[in-house]
Amino acid sequence: QRLWPTFMATFKRKCASLCPTPFEGQICRQYSSGSAYPSVSLSTPLPGIPKPVFASVDGQEKYETKITTLENGLKVASQNKFGQFCTVGILVNSGSRHEAKYPSGIAHFLEKLSFSSTAQFESKDEILLTLEKHGGICDCQTSRDTTMYAVSAEVKGLDTVVNLLSDAVLQPRLLDEEIEMTRMAVRFELEDLNMRPDPEPLLTEMIHAAAYRGNTVGLPRFCPPENVEKIDRKLLHKYLQSYYCPQRMVLAGVGVEHEQLVQCARKYLLNVKPVWGASTPANVDKSVAQYTGGIVKMVKDMSDVSLGPTPIPELTHIMIGLESCSFLEDDFIPFAVLNMMMGGGGSFSAGGPGKGMFTRLYLNVLNRHHWMYNATSYHHSYEDSGLLCIHASADPRQVREMVEIITREFIQMTGTAGEMELERAKTQLKSMLMMNLESRPVIFEDVGRQVLATGKRKLPHELCELISNVTASDIKRVTTKMLRSKPAVAALGDLTELPSYEDIQAALSSKDGRLPRIYRLFR
Repeated sequence: QRLWPTFMATFKRKCASLCPTPFEGQICRQYSSGSAYPSVSLSTPLPGIPKPVFASVDGQEKYETKITTLENGLKVASQNKFGQFCTVGILVNSGSRHEAKYPSGIAHFLEKLSFSSTAQFESKDEILLTLEKHGGICDCQTSRDTTMYAVSAEVKGLDTVVNLLSDAVLQPRLLDEEIEMTRMAVRFELEDLNMRPDPEPLLTEMIHAAAYRGNTVGLPRFCPPENVEKIDRKLLHKYLQSYYCPQRMVLAGVGVEHEQLVQCARKYLLNVKPVWGASTPANVDKSVAQYTGGIVKMVKDMSDVSLGPTPIPELTHIMIGLESCSFLEDDFIPFAVLNMMMGGGGSFSAGGPGKGMFTRLYLNVLNRHHWMYNATSYHHSYEDSGLLCIHASADPRQVREMVEIITREFIQMTGTAGEMELERAKTQLKSMLMMNLESRPVIFEDVGRQVLATGKRKLPHELCELISNVTASDIKRVTTKMLRSKPAVAALGDLTELPSYEDIQAALSSKDGRLPRIYRLFR
């Protein structure tokens, strides 16, 4: 209250300096206190106020990916990101595709054995307790071509994290009891795979086996039951000796300073001798994926897959695929746009355009054929080949009709894409890309996989530019090329009505995608 008169006097003086008198051609408004101020438009700077200085951007990406190659050939890649947590991991160019000279299932075993006891840590519990001090979690995932060991933790614990990763990857003990526990886990997973209501993982295995029969990415990703007892420490060490060498590894980090990560890599990954001895990278399998096409069938009773108050009806699942391209080729982006344009999903998927309700498999298939339970497009791409496929499911009695609907969709891909549907697919693809790259673990995987495959990383804005440049003629060109390949077919369930492989191949070679007519005297 005592300061109020002083404040009002100062305020009146300021007003007077802005508008000394109301008779100098200025329009002034009268305050109730008697003072006046000029009526200045909101788009005009206020008189007497210092000119603001705004922050400017120099046009360079603030957080570009930095890459350093150490003396032993190991690459260190990092992407800075605001926040107190980071995701750091080691990616190895090793997966089920490299098991041609070994019993299939080694990569599956290594995934289950990850972060078990090591030279420094007595057990998995000790590793988890160490990470807990830094609010951390760990995970290992294997795919057909990459094995990924990752840890998310506080940035302050970076030194501990890299030390732990180095130990988990290069110094695992692989004790007999751990291998026996892994055998049990693998057996359980194989049983679960055959009992799951969602057959998508099993169908993906089958379509790869059909498309690349007996080679590279066509080799089983899950350990076959007959190989569970064959895999032991000696065999694992022999495999690790060939594939777990520094030249085939990337240490990737997101949310860390690059120099700090390089420093940790030099400390824990530069002169470390692995538990299996010297590496022998000369024994690496360098086979190139050979697309063969073909059919894999599994007759299975699907009537009791999901019992309960809302059981899933008995369905037959069909997946048809054709060869696309490697992710290193320029055509990879048009294929990604085509996959987005096909879209699809389940018949009960709720939501509007953002959920893909305007994609071709919704408009042409699910909306027109009420008996179709599912129709979804998938695109699998590797460093030397790729596979674009459509998965559909329906009642076993309507399998023939369902197969014809899929083959017609493949043939219609060669038609000219509408301007609006092409723009929608491109926008959806960019939106999905940018939304996924907001997540720190996704950025980590993107950085690691790109650097492992190409030695550099394309930034999101570069990818968005490539997507924007895709035209209808690009889509037509890649589709025409794709339809020249032999189809790969995977079929699961009651296959009484399944057309022959030759009929499916004939349909995909025809102009309208129709199956050859069959005439029956008795039904």
